[in-house]
Amino acid sequence: MRYWLLKNLVVVPLLRVLFRFEVHGVRNIPKSGAAIIASNHVGILDSAFVPGAMPRHVAFLVKEQWFAGKGFAAVVRRGFMRAMGQLEIDRGGGSASEVSLGSGAAVLNAGKLLGIYPEGTRSPDGRLYRGRTGVARVLLDHPVPVVPVAVSGTAEIMPRGARFPKFGKRVIVTFGAPIDFSRYAGLAEDRFVLRAITDEIMHEINRLSGQEYVDVYASNARRPARTVAAAADA
Repeated sequence: MRYWLLKNLVVVPLLRVLFRFEVHGVRNIPKSGAAIIASNHVGILDSAFVPGAMPRHVAFLVKEQWFAGKGFAAVVRRGFMRAMGQLEIDRGGGSASEVSLGSGAAVLNAGKLLGIYPEGTRSPDGRLYRGRTGVARVLLDHPVPVVPVAVSGTAEIMPRGARFPKFGKRVIVTFGAPIDFSRYAGLAEDRFVLRAITDEIMHEINRLSGQEYVDVYASNARRPARTVAAAADA
């Protein structure tokens, strides 16, 4: 109830009044049952626009820093994320990341929609970066359709370092046709399968968004060239 009240009475009306908000391909979202919503991540407000474009509730896995901090701003931010049903994910790897992905699996087990940013973090420059295989691991344990999503415009609304958004800008959210990966059932331990699934999802996001694709992880984009090249080969 808290989610629907916040979304329909506050979030969506504000997005439509303050921005030129366009949504395409809503018919591609399953009307019932579990599915993964896999989106590119170009702006800080993606976690407001994508859920706002959807007729169903979606719980996105977002970095734990959004739930941390002290002070009034941190309390408001944390309350908003939790009211919107978002789930924090520890991106440090190991058992902590496994627990975080487990919370996502619980969403799918309940027949609901789980949102994932396969890049793992926001794009530093508007390009589309290599996807991480966490989405494939969840998918092989819980075989559900994957709906690719392309968001554009949110980076211009609130560039990195900006304290306030730029109103009146256009934001477009496009949902692609669901992808079926049932052909990979039983191959969860094959790292080549994990990479193939992830790359196919990224290819569909790339096709929808028209972004330039970079075959390195976004988190490595600002590292020295030698380090980035080594990461791309991993």
